Amino acid sequence: MKELENLHFIGGIAPDSDFASGTVTTDIFECLGEGAMFLVWYGANASSGASTLTVEACDDTTPSNTTAVAFQYRVSTTFDTWGAWTQATSAGITVGGSADSAWQIYVPASELATEGYGYVRAQMVETTAQAADGVVAAFVVNPRYKVQPSSLID
Repeated sequence: MKELENLHFIGGIAPDSDFASGTVTTDIFECLGEGAMFLVWYGANASSGASTLTVEACDDTTPSNTTAVAFQYRVSTTFDTWGAWTQATSAGITVGGSADSAWQIYVPASELATEGYGYVRAQMVETTAQAADGVVAAFVVNPRYKVQPSSLID
């Protein structure tokens, strides 16, 4: 169970039958930890719908200023089988195109700090319009402030 405390769920983009329509962004959150992770899952009806996904460093939760940053990702096109981690540039990657595919996105907090920002969000811009069930979940990895145990006696 302690490993689960290393991921703090933030939100993202709620499950929807056309979750990537147009331009959508996740919740903006302060990355008080090692980094941020996003899990993008395309479900049914995703045979050709696609989006360009980028990760943006933000100056606050409004945000007034954003800068696209590099990140790492890996892809699963079959349940329980992940590809190798790959480096992406700030130009982003294409997500979608097949049902039941998932992408894990990891951006180190240092990548945000390089831009002078401490907040982050993912953005998806639809490039091929097709309604697709899906969701984006967002997490802080190794949060600086972990949940306190109910007892201090282990």
